[in-house]
Amino acid sequence: MRAICPGSFDPVTHGHLDVIARAAHLFDEVIVALGRNSSKNYLFTVEERVAMLTEATADMPGVRIGLMDGLLVDYCRNEGVDVIVKGLRFAGDFEFEVQMSQMNHALSGIETIMLPTSARWAHLSSTIIREVAKLGGDVSDFVPDAVAERIRAMQRARERAGGSGADAAS
Repeated sequence: MRAICPGSFDPVTHGHLDVIARAAHLFDEVIVALGRNSSKNYLFTVEERVAMLTEATADMPGVRIGLMDGLLVDYCRNEGVDVIVKGLRFAGDFEFEVQMSQMNHALSGIETIMLPTSARWAHLSSTIIREVAKLGGDVSDFVPDAVAERIRAMQRARERAGGSGADAAS
């Protein structure tokens, strides 16, 4: 069976990788589909996010990275995906993801499996990581080493340019 783990992964966190690795143990192939969400203010370009995901999942057999535009169900149909895998951190995630899974099922018949995030990473979100990083904080415990290094380089560039983290975030 082929599964998909969709998201913007900006940036990819240890929480994302936990769900992806667990999905890789359940399915023959997992596509990590990087989508674009016009309502998000991205920290990294699509190319940077693909590179970071590719590196972070390199040692996960059966996992590949894909780019997705448009409806998730259309991408799933085109890629022969059997199931959508979503990670859940808390009750609010469940309420949102149930609604999305019901719509995806109504549109295409595809099923969604929800995996609770490991407690160790349940407090993480890319949004929080982006905000802490923009304000100059150390997020290295929450993201892969290569991602942490890219964030540190971004922070150093802001410092050299004379902008504080607060200035850069606005």
